[in-house]
Amino acid sequence: MKQPNHRPPVHRREFLNTTAKTLGAAMAAPLFFNSSAFAARGPNAGRIYKSIKFGMFNENIPYREKFQILKEQGFDGVEIEHPDGQNQHEAVSASKYVGLRIHGVVDSIHWGVRLSDPDPSVRAKGLDGLKRYLRASHFLGGTSVLLVPGKVADEKNENQQQVWDRTIVEIRKALPLASRLGIHILIENVWNGFCYIHDGPDNQTADELARYIDTIDSPWVGVYFDIGNHQKYGKPEEWIRTLGKRIVKLDIKDWGKKNNFCKIGDGDVDWDAVRVSLKDIGFTGWATAEVGGGDRKRIQEIGERMDRVLGL
Repeated sequence: MKQPNHRPPVHRREFLNTTAKTLGAAMAAPLFFNSSAFAARGPNAGRIYKSIKFGMFNENIPYREKFQILKEQGFDGVEIEHPDGQNQHEAVSASKYVGLRIHGVVDSIHWGVRLSDPDPSVRAKGLDGLKRYLRASHFLGGTSVLLVPGKVADEKNENQQQVWDRTIVEIRKALPLASRLGIHILIENVWNGFCYIHDGPDNQTADELARYIDTIDSPWVGVYFDIGNHQKYGKPEEWIRTLGKRIVKLDIKDWGKKNNFCKIGDGDVDWDAVRVSLKDIGFTGWATAEVGGGDRKRIQEIGERMDRVLGL
């Protein structure tokens, strides 16, 4: 998808009202999607697009063959979680040849080289990495970079307020490039102790995460909401309603009190309620499995489970 080189400033509230529509239109480009293929699928086919992290498919076969198998199994695209370790030219060639979208990349250094690190030189390296992945996503034909902004490591050097302040400063430095390339920086909710209380109660809300996104106040920053990650700390369907149009993409996994992170559909996530919440906020976009991978048989099982819980 060709991205514009320039667009006029947009206030965040205006952006939130239009993001879902514009992303949906962009993702439905004829190069990658055929509307007739949705006829025999579930009610959310054509609104939610099924993807996996590319590294989950671990058979040692050429890119083009992998992309073809994924397409035949009903996937709409993939996300590259380690772009530095991939042959990006080969990935683009395979994507275009097969007609299977690379919709984005993961900032694969964000845990170890954090934008919240107390050392300014480490933060600078983290910012350089974020900019590198913005360029990689653009080259691969994606629309986003998934970012874990920081980690609450201790109360003295990397606490809630420090993570908040430091990461906002660094993310804002990347916004001119994100805007020029047309690539979103999407903040994932993870077990990093930020914007929630780790080992805290199970009724926590997404209020702080919403406030964090609103404080950055950019149309190029949103949420990559992981449905299973905070099942332990709150109800995903309520987090979805709170975050609303801030959510641009979804990660799909499950978690349960008895089985922790588990196969999609085998945990405590109330998928019926999740589907209702996604419908109520008008979500349309990518949903990417982030679970244990394997060979093509395992990937097919993951796809079938996604179909069931998301109505695809």
